[in-house]
Amino acid sequence: MRYLEKQSIEDIALGASLLGAGGGGDPYIGKLMALTAVEKYGPVQLLSVDEVPDDVLVISSSMMGAPSVQLEKFLNGNEYNRLMNQLTRYLGEDVYATYPIEAGGLNSMIPIAAAARLGLPMVDCDGIGRAFPELQMTTFGIYGIRATPLAITDEKGNMGILEMIDNDWTESIARTITDKMGAAASLCSFPIRGSDLKRYSVQNTVSYSENIGRTIRELSKKKQASIQTLLKVTAGYHILSGKIVDVSRNTKNGFNYGKTVIEGLDQYKYQRAEIYFQNENIVLKHNGKAAVTAPDLICLVDLETLTPMTNEGLKYGKRVHVIGLPCDPKWRTPKGLELVGPRYFGYDLDYVPLEQAVKY
Repeated sequence: MRYLEKQSIEDIALGASLLGAGGGGDPYIGKLMALTAVEKYGPVQLLSVDEVPDDVLVISSSMMGAPSVQLEKFLNGNEYNRLMNQLTRYLGEDVYATYPIEAGGLNSMIPIAAAARLGLPMVDCDGIGRAFPELQMTTFGIYGIRATPLAITDEKGNMGILEMIDNDWTESIARTITDKMGAAASLCSFPIRGSDLKRYSVQNTVSYSENIGRTIRELSKKKQASIQTLLKVTAGYHILSGKIVDVSRNTKNGFNYGKTVIEGLDQYKYQRAEIYFQNENIVLKHNGKAAVTAPDLICLVDLETLTPMTNEGLKYGKRVHVIGLPCDPKWRTPKGLELVGPRYFGYDLDYVPLEQAVKY
């Protein structure tokens, strides 16, 4: 057990934005929300999964919607108090702690802000180990844990509770509601016992994000930030370094879809990368051949500072490193790949683990 102070939150936001794999929401906005809440209500207690009693109720706090919309459509600050109060009344039980449903610049910060306002601890885990665009895409879903009852609200105060037959239906209905709420909504979902959190979550994600963020922060102070140091911390692979020459985006059904094209620089001259995303980066083609696919992470970082780049912030001429990070082993199971493999996203590709794919 420890308390999250300002520097820890700064580092978590930075590291989680890398694990967002291009998505997960804007880290700056999320960080401001968390820092403001902690300054007003006090530091947040961070619990390891092992410190959570088996029989207590824990509930995730998150946002749903298109990351580009979340840049302009801000919370009013009371959403998670209302959501948690409504959901605990519905369940007839108090909540012991909250936790992040995914790693990402925004959804790693939302639980900190919510925990501070609610006076609850936050658990050092999440339900993905990275960010994914759809609600059913969690390690809990692999093992049949339901997302409902789920509470959803917008900044105006519209609110509802969903009880669905499975997580696919929950995604569909919650996404429709989110679209009607302006393509961004706040959620409390995946109510779960401490015992199941220990079995089915991705553990230590918050601490891992903090370690990544601290590493990037320290490297950015040096004249030449070493990508190799970051790769060592993340067990990642360097695909190429280059310049962004094209970015196309469109928002549909509450998602950001698009493609980023990168042309290699220096020793990577004449190489080309094409990255296809649905909020998060899903498929990387290197010189026309599929090189990395979900559920492994495809990430872009600034060439000089190693600051992670989200897809909303990409611009023509930006110089970046393209790196791949291995996903949590739970995703490499048949059920995991059924939920988040490249074929789910509509690509006629079989998943090949990153460490094998980069050796072609």
